[in-house]
Amino acid sequence: MEYKIIGEPLPVVECTLQENETMITESGAMSWMTPNMKMETTSNGGIGKMFGRLMSGEHMFQNRYTAKGGKGMIAFASSFPGSIRAFEISPGKDIVVQKSGFLASESGVNLSIFFQKKFGAGFFGGEGFIMQKLSGSGTAFVEIDGYGVEYDLQPGQKMIVDTGYVAVMDASCSIDIVSVPGVKNALLGGEGLFNTIVTGPGKLILQTMPICNVAGAIRPFIPSSS
Repeated sequence: MEYKIIGEPLPVVECTLQENETMITESGAMSWMTPNMKMETTSNGGIGKMFGRLMSGEHMFQNRYTAKGGKGMIAFASSFPGSIRAFEISPGKDIVVQKSGFLASESGVNLSIFFQKKFGAGFFGGEGFIMQKLSGSGTAFVEIDGYGVEYDLQPGQKMIVDTGYVAVMDASCSIDIVSVPGVKNALLGGEGLFNTIVTGPGKLILQTMPICNVAGAIRPFIPSSS
């Protein structure tokens, strides 16, 4: 499989597949393709993985696209202004991505649910609670909201992040949701009730324009239906 990413801040990734090569994607992510790309809708792992994908913000079913009768091309466009990043997944090099961040991948990549350490704190932490883990083998494409800022965390090094800004991290990193200390800080500080703490070692990519923050910013300007 060969690919090229075109056109930030509203990018698309065009993938050229050899005959019988397959890509997987969430339902509805395909933007355009050549006529010889054949689609098959699948649960891709049974009931357990279906509900895991649903909880992590994806569709229950996935689509498989296979090139038949020669080379084929298929394109996947981002759903929000930002960037598309390609990651090489291999055994021992898993990554964890934001909810709904998975765009498409080669068929050898597995998508599963990723839980925070503390279930209760994560549940009340909002967007940071459930993320997605990409494992297996192959190239995977991930959407990042806005610009992606990279940090290489050393063992034990921590980064405190407002919930929703974590886009991608190596699976070697650990993540936890903690409450903002102090009642006054939590209620009057304007930063929410919870923060995310990411601890190295591993690469951390933060996004500058989380879609949840954008939605909150424009909500006061949307006329009420009542």
